Amino acid sequence: MKLSILGCYAATPRALQNPSAQVLEIRSHVFLIDCGEGTQLQLRKKGIRFSRIQHIFISHLHGDHFFGLPGLISTFRLLGREKELHVYGPKGIKEVITMLLKLGNSWTNFPLIFHELTTLDSMEVFNDGSVAVRTIPLDHRVYTNGFLFSELSEERKLNASAVAKYQIDKAYFKKIKKGMAVELENGDLIPNTELSFDPPKPKQYAYCSDTAYYPQIIPLLKNVNALYHESTFLEVDRELATKTKHSTAKQAASIALEANVDLLILGHFSTRYKDCDAFKKEASEHFKAVCLAKDGLVIDI
Repeated sequence: MKLSILGCYAATPRALQNPSAQVLEIRSHVFLIDCGEGTQLQLRKKGIRFSRIQHIFISHLHGDHFFGLPGLISTFRLLGREKELHVYGPKGIKEVITMLLKLGNSWTNFPLIFHELTTLDSMEVFNDGSVAVRTIPLDHRVYTNGFLFSELSEERKLNASAVAKYQIDKAYFKKIKKGMAVELENGDLIPNTELSFDPPKPKQYAYCSDTAYYPQIIPLLKNVNALYHESTFLEVDRELATKTKHSTAKQAASIALEANVDLLILGHFSTRYKDCDAFKKEASEHFKAVCLAKDGLVIDI
C-alpha cells in the first residue's frame, strides 16, 4: 500500500503548495482521494498514469477539495479515455460536473458514473473482493465524509514443500488455500497450518479531511495502519478551529491516540503558519508516531 501526497494545504494554493489531493495505490488499484486545483499537474510530476485511475473519492464540495476534478475529467476526454470513471462524493457533485460539461459542449467519450452520498452513517461504497471502501462521516460546515480503505483477507499461501512431502494431489489445493485440513489415504489428517502459510495481514488507511474534533469516528479508525487527519490550526488558534469546524494538531493527535493507529499523518495546514514543524511538535506531545504531509511525499504503509 503506497500513499502519494499531491497536495495538503488548506484553501488557497501557493507557488509550491497545493490544496488537497492524494493517490492511494492498493492491491492493483490507483485511487484518487480529493482533487483540488493543480491535481493533474501533480499527477504528471509523480508519473502516475491517468489511465490507471478508475475511482475518485471526493470528501466534500469545498473548492480546495474538488475544483481540480472538472479539468481532470476534461483531460481524460482529450486523451481519448474509454474506461469507466467512478466518482464518489456528496449529492450535488453530479450536477456541478455535468453542468460544466454541458455548457462547454464537452461531454465525455467514456462512461462517467457518479455515486452520490447523503447518509450520515458509515456505509460501504466499494468492494471488489480485494479492497473495500467505507465512508467516515465527519463534522464540517457542509456534508463531508472521510474514507476508510481496507485490504480484504487473502487466501492462505500454499506450502509447496509440505504438499510435495505428503504427495497431496493438486485437486486439494483450493481447499488448502481456504484453510481446510487434508486426510491422507492412510487416514492421517494433516492440519492446514502444516500445509499453508498465513497470508499477509490486511492493511487499512483512513483519510479524514475537513472536520471539527469529532471523537464519534474513533470506532471506525481503530487500529488502522495509517490515519490522515486534518490539522488546519494549532492549539493557540483553537477558537478559529471551532468556528470554522476544523481541527488542531493536538485534537488530531487525541483521535489517533484513542484509535490506537500506527501512524498519524497531519495535513490541510492553514497557510497562515510559516513553519509546519510546529504542527508535528504539538501533536507529538500527545501521540508519538506523527508524520507531516508534504506535497510530493510518498509513504509506504
